[in-house]
Amino acid sequence: MCLGIPGRIVAIVDERRKLALVDVSGVKREINIACIVGERAVAECVGDWVLVHVGFAMSLIDEAAAAETLRILEELGEAQQEIAAMRASGRA
Repeated sequence: MCLGIPGRIVAIVDERRKLALVDVSGVKREINIACIVGERAVAECVGDWVLVHVGFAMSLIDEAAAAETLRILEELGEAQQEIAAMRASGRA
């Protein structure tokens, strides 16, 4: 099952291409943030919580929503599957 999972942007990897490093429960992965940048500078996205799906930040979320979503996913056993898939992809 493919789903979005909350992660926090910890660094900008390539400002021109809108690529950032996101931390999802300790797994760091490069993602595209073009969908969430909007009018602000790419560098301003560091620290933002986003919903990540197949290598893209699909939407901004707040920290409370991220924590609640991760809690529910863990409860359902979904977060572990998605995090394991991220680790296995070798792109962490």
